[in-house]
Amino acid sequence: MQHVVKTFGGVVANRDASLEVPRGDIHALVGENGAGKSTLMRVLAGMYAPDGGTVEVYGRDVTGWSTSEAIAAGVGMVHQHFMLVPTLTVAENVVLGMEPTAGARLDLHRAILEVSALCHKCGLHVDPGAKVADLSVGEAQRVEILKALYRGAKVLILDEPTAVLSPPEVQQLWDVLRTLRADGGTVVLITHKLDEVIAVSDAITVMRAGSTVSRVATAGTTPRDIARAMVGRDVNLHLDAMGAVGEASSRASLSTAAPVLTVRDLRVSSDRGTTAVNGVSFEIRPGEILGIAGVEGNGQTELLEAIAGLRPVQGGTAELGGRALQGRSVRERADAGLSHIPEDRHRRGLVLDYSIAENLILGRQHHFGTRRGLDRARIEANATEQVQRFDIRPPMPALPARALSGGNQQKIVIAREMGRDFSVLLAAQPTRGVDVGAIEFIHAQLRAARDAGKGILLVSADLPEVLALSDRIAVMYGGRFVTVLPAAQCTAERLGPYMTGAAA
Repeated sequence: MQHVVKTFGGVVANRDASLEVPRGDIHALVGENGAGKSTLMRVLAGMYAPDGGTVEVYGRDVTGWSTSEAIAAGVGMVHQHFMLVPTLTVAENVVLGMEPTAGARLDLHRAILEVSALCHKCGLHVDPGAKVADLSVGEAQRVEILKALYRGAKVLILDEPTAVLSPPEVQQLWDVLRTLRADGGTVVLITHKLDEVIAVSDAITVMRAGSTVSRVATAGTTPRDIARAMVGRDVNLHLDAMGAVGEASSRASLSTAAPVLTVRDLRVSSDRGTTAVNGVSFEIRPGEILGIAGVEGNGQTELLEAIAGLRPVQGGTAELGGRALQGRSVRERADAGLSHIPEDRHRRGLVLDYSIAENLILGRQHHFGTRRGLDRARIEANATEQVQRFDIRPPMPALPARALSGGNQQKIVIAREMGRDFSVLLAAQPTRGVDVGAIEFIHAQLRAARDAGKGILLVSADLPEVLALSDRIAVMYGGRFVTVLPAAQCTAERLGPYMTGAAA
């Protein structure tokens, strides 16, 4: 790809972007949120026609080709945000467009067998007969990867593929990619996790502000060098877990204030009708972060959604500031001081066709109203302040949220939920899909909120993040809290057996 230019109205996504990847390489494409990585890869996958520049695949000029032409040539892209049909099953989604048939009809039995075999081969296990609408975020991501592999991709583009995978699943994915490379396949990997870049890639291209700024061999660089090229400054890549924990634990031990959030024997069902949360109890006091560690799919999502009012409770109680939450709407909970960063920003956090400014007041429209309707001047003033405070790019409040990168969409949600007065924050995967500079900023915001006396319930699939930010850590397995420990006593090695169910 040489000197690619791609614009959307007044937004320049790619201004001079180039990428060169030899056959049989795993190539990492990195950069800040909004650097133009996903746009460049969508040009390669045939989703966008470039406004300038050229694209060649296997020596053939394919500039401006279509998605179907790209797929036929063996170029497949796994998107950061899912492109699945919720009402269809896993097997139906994977084979869609390439359905095995019996006569003129879909051979569903054969489709299930083929998808089951592919799951087994790749180690990406998911029930082929399950409906996509009932899947967790992690399971849906596996389906996207399976779709590309089912189509026989020789050039596989992965956009943040590990954001929702557990550490064992990540290692299984690396095995799949290495096998593909050994067979002569080529992989372009977009990720913000620099340890992954070092672990699996052969070379790295860095983008900044729509342009390519460097290309280096992985063996000759370090995460710090990559981060500096991405952001243009030195970034603290090391989460100072012990320093943060020691300070937090001392403060927590001195707190005698009443809990800001109390949960007793909470029981919640999953979308499939099974028990997802089975008798969970805990308290959070002012100035405390309670982190929940665990492999995704063990009830963390259902727990936070039940407290936020997005899911019915089958039994037990939850109190905010000593007042029962049962029977209170999502709006009433928010007005009482409950903020919620959902794990799936598209399903729960944003209306993609609304502007940045409008998304920044979702759920709080009644605070920006007059007798004649919404106060547009106040909405714009709020947006200007939050866009600047949380570094949302591009800083154009009138743009629809759909036009932003995934990381900047996440910043909108965080700005809305943390940019207002709250007493308790439910934070589910707050740094999912954001770059190293933004992670540093979000962590600082969470610590500042804790220091200001807020209570935070943190769920993250990133165990180092949980260890670095939490005052206490609960491990959730099979819908229960199997242990709750002071963070100062926790290590990945100690928590691992609880997370896998090996320790009771």
